[in-house]
Amino acid sequence: MWVYECHKMDFTKAEKLESQNEVQQQQQPTKGTSFFRTCFNGLNALSGVGILSIPYALAQGGWLSLFLLFLVAVLCWYTGLLLRRCMDTHPLIKTYPDIGERAFGYKGRAVVSVFMYVELYLVAVEFLILEGDNLDKLFPNTAFKVAGLKIRGKQAFVMLTSLIVLPTTWLKSLALLAYVSAGGVLASFILVVCIFWVGAVDKVGFHENDLDLNWRGMPIALSMFAFCYCGHAIFPTLCSSMKDRSKFSKVLLVCFITSTINYGSVAVMGYLMFGEHLKSQVTLNLPIKKMSTKIAIYTTLINPLTKYAIITAPITTAIEEKSLFRNSRSLSILIRTALVISTVIVALTIPFFGYVMAFIGSFLSVTASMLLPCLCYLKLNKAARKMGLELIIIVAILVAGLFIGVVGTFTSIKQIVKHL
Repeated sequence: MWVYECHKMDFTKAEKLESQNEVQQQQQPTKGTSFFRTCFNGLNALSGVGILSIPYALAQGGWLSLFLLFLVAVLCWYTGLLLRRCMDTHPLIKTYPDIGERAFGYKGRAVVSVFMYVELYLVAVEFLILEGDNLDKLFPNTAFKVAGLKIRGKQAFVMLTSLIVLPTTWLKSLALLAYVSAGGVLASFILVVCIFWVGAVDKVGFHENDLDLNWRGMPIALSMFAFCYCGHAIFPTLCSSMKDRSKFSKVLLVCFITSTINYGSVAVMGYLMFGEHLKSQVTLNLPIKKMSTKIAIYTTLINPLTKYAIITAPITTAIEEKSLFRNSRSLSILIRTALVISTVIVALTIPFFGYVMAFIGSFLSVTASMLLPCLCYLKLNKAARKMGLELIIIVAILVAGLFIGVVGTFTSIKQIVKHL
């Protein structure tokens, strides 16, 4: 959570300082991330591990649930625009917690921070679990010796992945991370091509499935759809890092359209190939002896290297901001290293990838990506509270978000307890 430095600093005093420096800032050369680099960062955040589980989500809900994927995408795109409008209400708003504070005071900052950071943290944990599962499929019965201890299978690969991803967390500039993000976006497209290749060329084939709608699996499907669009926690950070913040709405449009095309393609192909036999990660269904499968898994292995740093950036920045030695490079590296170690411990303790993803989507992602943006916007914009089309849309999003949150959270927790 972000806190005030020493004592409460109200926005009125900050406004005076802002106005005094406004002329000087306008005379300085504009610095920040370009439109295209911000698009790469946004796509990298949205095209996460959800792309591997989206076929499983479709298999849970049936063909008609594909419409709900597009609906969730539209709703989350709209709430992303609401966050952008919230940032326009005050020049000092730079992050998601800032929006919460501006709307509801310190308690608002605290609530937003808790949901935002827990969500991002668990997504980082999911990255490591994902790598452990796929590497274990690629190299079964592998073991390593560390300080005399023999570590086998998934646990060994989780630890190995953390060592590889660690240096990327030390990068503090989002402009630098954009180069890493470009690799992540490319990896997502390669994964789509590989899955198509397995079905069309490697003779796995695309088979028609008769299941149009499965009400029992709908809560899990909706929860996973929500997880796929859980980038709102870093949207304000990306926006404030841009050279021209007025173009951020276009960034959102590009990111949501591109990621939805990716998600929809993989969902349809995966469901046609494996039907109701789909596992929580489509790569675990692919025939291991095929070269296209190996490329798909190797591509999956690239994702944490390209996404882990940008997902954890708001957490580490928040910790460093309230540190006494905020400008210390060595302390920054220590904090970021400690965060990586903690995610390794959680990943080794909780191995339930699919249902943990559903819990994140239904409880954390729905709150951070649907409910909080609407509530903050209504609080900050009095005109939006008047009866009209905008208010009707916002109320509809709140109702839909509450339904997905309650039903999805209950179902995912029930499944986790069952498997325990």
